[in-house]
Amino acid sequence: MPPGRPRSSPPWTIGGVPVHLRRSARRRTLALQVRPGEVVLYAPLRTPEATLSAFVEARRDWAERHLRTFAARQPFPAQWQDGSPYPFLGEALTVRLVAGVRLPERAGNELRLPPGPDLAASLEAWSRREALPIFRGWVEEYAGALEARDRLGRVGLSGARTRWGSCSSRGDIRLHWALSRAPHEVARYVALHEAAHLLEFNHSPRYWAHVSRLMPEHARWRAWLRGHGQTLLTR
Repeated sequence: MPPGRPRSSPPWTIGGVPVHLRRSARRRTLALQVRPGEVVLYAPLRTPEATLSAFVEARRDWAERHLRTFAARQPFPAQWQDGSPYPFLGEALTVRLVAGVRLPERAGNELRLPPGPDLAASLEAWSRREALPIFRGWVEEYAGALEARDRLGRVGLSGARTRWGSCSSRGDIRLHWALSRAPHEVARYVALHEAAHLLEFNHSPRYWAHVSRLMPEHARWRAWLRGHGQTLLTR
């Protein structure tokens, strides 16, 4: 895991959103930060887990109120501009308008775009291009783990407004490109959800058993998608 990235905490969730833990030897106090679809607990390096759990519980109601407020708001600016934040699979990128850039490109945590009248289209094009090989890799990984790799057809992207993914009778799987704006685990859950349909073309107990075997915590990611999924669709 790269330095400075939050690591997964014990199974704490607030409003269906997992709490990530970030420890630091320099830190002396506990703090809970709430952002759209994300909760991070900052803690000194050797703080006991029981203390962390008590801190999370004491601030649960406060954090849930903030998450509901964020969910009700427009998560992205009405008009993209230089300096706008842009989420990509759990990372926080910053939009930069750079003269002379012909196609969107990433440089570290900056997403450099050519100035123009339709930045939303440029952002979508970049997200689709970058997300597709990642999504394809996840679907193939889960299909293999389910011993259903021979049933998998093509993996592609969709822009449907009514579903996050689909699996056809031929084994073709499509995932919504806007899942690239979701937390990493949420997008992986949808990849597994569709891969499991290669074995069960339904949502029967046998189907969910396949999902649970590979992702026991899938319910928390389903809850996040139900509560916050609509915020991903703003262009």
